[in-house]
Amino acid sequence: MNRAWDVPVHDSTRVRDVRVAAETACRDVGLDARRTANAALVATELATNLLKHAGGGRVVVNLVDGPEPGGRTPAVQLVSLDHGPGIPDVAAALRDGFTTATTSLGAGLGTCRRIADGFDLYSVRGRGTVVLARIDPAPAAVPAAVPAQAPAPAPAPRRAAARAGGVNVPLAPAEHSGDAWTWVRSGPLLTFMLADGLGHGTKAAHASATAVDTLRRSAHLPPAEILRRLDTALRPTRGAAVAVAQLDHDDAHLSFAGVGNAGARLRTGDRWHHLVSHPGIVGAAFPANVPVQRAPWTADSLLVLHSDGLPSRWTPPDEPHLLTRDPALIAAAVLRDASSAASPARDDTSVAVLAPECRTEAHERP
Repeated sequence: MNRAWDVPVHDSTRVRDVRVAAETACRDVGLDARRTANAALVATELATNLLKHAGGGRVVVNLVDGPEPGGRTPAVQLVSLDHGPGIPDVAAALRDGFTTATTSLGAGLGTCRRIADGFDLYSVRGRGTVVLARIDPAPAAVPAAVPAQAPAPAPAPRRAAARAGGVNVPLAPAEHSGDAWTWVRSGPLLTFMLADGLGHGTKAAHASATAVDTLRRSAHLPPAEILRRLDTALRPTRGAAVAVAQLDHDDAHLSFAGVGNAGARLRTGDRWHHLVSHPGIVGAAFPANVPVQRAPWTADSLLVLHSDGLPSRWTPPDEPHLLTRDPALIAAAVLRDASSAASPARDDTSVAVLAPECRTEAHERP
């Protein structure tokens, strides 16, 4: 199921809770001892930094899949979010071993960046910091050399020039989110989906997990047909709101279809546009017709999918430096900036971002 951990960090006792959440996530997906130790170190440093430099915040731990059908073990993703003063000197903070916290392990963000398989950081003075770190599973063993008489392997399929990432937060105190997002490659197609199981808790998580499993067998189909397949698969569950976007690398166009109240916004150039889902419930009240919207996919496009746990009037980011970062970091920034202590969450919340394949910051690690 869609297990996730959202740990508020406002006193020193929660540092251990963040570390335990990271270790539990590693154990759930079977990461080895070295990678588990790396995750624990990163988790401890992120939580300590929140207390020492930001006046508190939260750490969200998710399990994230890659885009290959039937692919590898999920990675463990840690995201630290705060509304603190920001980092005065990001370059200094990212030097290996740099730390000013007396209770720190002495690792600092630079060491976290080095030992993580994926890392990114975004900080704005007076507005806070978002830090992303991913711990991947061990790489697969290198296959034996192909005998000389064996036929040459088929060329790798072309892949859509895009990357995806997201953050998924369960409604406290649950450990299973009723939301799920995923992306799957199939030839020139990259299919990106967010599912929001009705309600929250384990039954909602079962519905969205069923949607993820079904998509991995259906990513070669167009979005409207995918939704019909999902409707059949989700009938034994309580159903879900689902948004499906499909990028065709061959014609550089994005196709979108949605059923239910999953939200979608597409940025092209310097403008954001709503992509509208059709009323209904996948698995319970499926509409007779599912409209499909098409839009060009360019080097500056950005797609945000989100569940209804995000406030309906959230403001899309409009910071050029943020919009070029790791999609999971963009998603975390959207989640942080839409959150408000005056309006606590009443449902699971997930935000997922599809972005062009480009990297512009030296401290971002692929």
